[in-house]
Amino acid sequence: MSDERAVRETFGGRVGSTAAQSTPHWTARPAPPAGSPNVLVIALDDTGFAHLGCFGSDIDTPNIDAIAARGIRYTNFHTTALCSPTRACLLTGRNHHSVGMRFLSNVDTGFSNCRGQITARAATTAEVLRAHGYGTCALGKWHLANMEDCGPSGPFDQWPLQRGFDHYYGYMGGATDQYSPELTIGNRPVAPPSRPGYHLSEDLVEQAMAYVTTHTTGGNRRPFYMYLAFGATHSPHQAPPEFIDKYRGRYDRGWDETRAAWFARQRELGIVPAHAELSPHNPDVKAWDELPDDARRLYARMQEAFAGFLDHTDKQVGRLMDFLRQVEALDNTLVIFISDNGASQEGGAHGMLNELAYFNREAESVADMIGRIDEIGGPRLYNNYPRGWAQVGNTPLRFYKQNTHEGGIRDPMIVSWPARIAARGELRDQYHHVIDIHPTILECIGIAAPETYRGVPQLPVEGVSFAYSFTESAVATRHTTQYYEMLGHRAIWKDGWKAVTRHKQGEPFEDDRWMLYDTTADFAECRDLAEARPDKLREMVEAWWLEAGRYNVLPLDDRSTELFIMRRPDARGPLLAQRFRPGTPHIDRFAVPDIRNRSFTIRATFTRATAGAEGVLVACGAATGGYSLYVKDNRLAFVYNRIGKPTLIQSADTLPVGRCEVALRYVKTADNEGTATLLVDGREVGAAPLRLAPWRQTMYGMDIGADHGSTVTDAYSSPFAFTGTLEHVDYELGTDRNDFKRAATIEAKNALADQ
Repeated sequence: MSDERAVRETFGGRVGSTAAQSTPHWTARPAPPAGSPNVLVIALDDTGFAHLGCFGSDIDTPNIDAIAARGIRYTNFHTTALCSPTRACLLTGRNHHSVGMRFLSNVDTGFSNCRGQITARAATTAEVLRAHGYGTCALGKWHLANMEDCGPSGPFDQWPLQRGFDHYYGYMGGATDQYSPELTIGNRPVAPPSRPGYHLSEDLVEQAMAYVTTHTTGGNRRPFYMYLAFGATHSPHQAPPEFIDKYRGRYDRGWDETRAAWFARQRELGIVPAHAELSPHNPDVKAWDELPDDARRLYARMQEAFAGFLDHTDKQVGRLMDFLRQVEALDNTLVIFISDNGASQEGGAHGMLNELAYFNREAESVADMIGRIDEIGGPRLYNNYPRGWAQVGNTPLRFYKQNTHEGGIRDPMIVSWPARIAARGELRDQYHHVIDIHPTILECIGIAAPETYRGVPQLPVEGVSFAYSFTESAVATRHTTQYYEMLGHRAIWKDGWKAVTRHKQGEPFEDDRWMLYDTTADFAECRDLAEARPDKLREMVEAWWLEAGRYNVLPLDDRSTELFIMRRPDARGPLLAQRFRPGTPHIDRFAVPDIRNRSFTIRATFTRATAGAEGVLVACGAATGGYSLYVKDNRLAFVYNRIGKPTLIQSADTLPVGRCEVALRYVKTADNEGTATLLVDGREVGAAPLRLAPWRQTMYGMDIGADHGSTVTDAYSSPFAFTGTLEHVDYELGTDRNDFKRAATIEAKNALADQ
């Protein structure tokens, strides 16, 4: 039967010779049940259990607290300990290994549990709701597409618009500069903004309000589903100066006194039970009183920047809530507010001013940083605080983001729905996990998860709706078992008991020591019962292995940073020659030519009508690190910014007017070392030894013919667009790299030095 015949046979009317002799028929558009709410999911990043004012901190979050005051705070809500996996769970209702997001979306390890993208067998909330007539919008952080695929040419199958969202405005990667973010609108990257006064959090809320305005135009009665994923409070901790200055001196007392004060407030608020204890110091955090004066001064300023960042974000949340109230949408909007994991340990012992150092396993000392203390929180730095403050953010819990102890996985959640949830400011302690949000939304709307979506059979939803808790505070939890695995750390919670390991990277998994906690009596994992209850521990470990088999957890894999250099094999062989033309949109940092630890040549062909024509030919990176090939003062120049420390090579002679081919040739002589040579029409005009960053070259992407946003060098101001006629920029990548195989082996070890 032809497709045309099949379509005609589904027609419900009657077709005659003329319209007058025919009966029309219309297929009803999909629509959710009458009275279905709008759904607004707000996700913060790296915000710990205690960071919000309504969860115990002294950081001002009145607008977030107001959502809690008209709804419910969940004090036993859990995530996966890392961003991409949590977001995959959030949007699908399945565990992260089940859907292929064991680790970050940056990598595909070749196993089905770590593809760096969500399987088509797990339709997202947006896909399901759009099929039922909802309008859908995603704003902010995505980090759910394999980052190799986030260049201007795609493929786009895992971008927001292809996973159920009608509109998208945000950034595709895991973090971005808040003053000059790498933005994507729909399926198209755009030039990063760099205008004075810009901040991403403000922009996202303006876009959210614009979406609601557009969506409700003309009497449209369809509800909306909005996923608003702030960059806050992931590093870089950046906020307008007045928000940071507000906290000046507040944290001079240090992290020990602050942690004790936050814990006392948690007890007052009922966030922790009366019997809860403050967990001991994490072993990698020194007592505040033992620190040198410069260290304390630097660390306090870093916490002030974090507090200002969260405070500023809270103001933007308030703007959105006020707007929804003004347009009479707030009453019937289900608001779910979460963080994706615990506070981050990635700042190390001292914090950092340039997070590119973390990804290259290089420490920044207090002496290195103290001279730039007044720049913290501003546009020139990519700062993160030391893990001592992350410990405070996770009060009263142990350890951090990436760990499967409670500090990594127990996070704040607030739910508000004025039209349907009568609770005002109440607490709930039922155990729940981020996979439970998707089925909760579906239950609130009154629709079922599809068994098949677009012809693809679907995995069962693995989460449990917590809508039952909206009206009953003392009811027992319906989520009775939950496993965890992240970077080799493992845990399982079952009926109040928890078994957990803190894996040491590179060590055999069978050597891991399992700890056992009775979480009903021990809120913060203070008393390990493994020796006292070997029978219960054995039962719990066996249960973990059962869950691991059920949810595609295996093989265990503790690789992390080294995976970032892996690329999926291409049957056509490695891509060693790439050409870029003027007009190419901004290219994400993970889709740029991979120059790391290999010989390479960058060529640019252009024409200048006068000796005054100048500008950037290609720039990859920002002030934190990267490189730029440019023309200035009638000379060719190349700067390589190695984690904030630039090396400049400039031609000895001026450039000819007219058509010209220039090049930067790098010849590798040892791992991450070589000689860089400038050439003009094949003639060498300058050279210098060059040491490349060993892992990631940049935290920022690439521009052709300009340097948008934060510039690689202070030698020019953004965008310094080339004023001649640029024909193209070519990359030729060498094959003298020997570390791909090492990175791809399960035995590879991460030698990240303790900072």
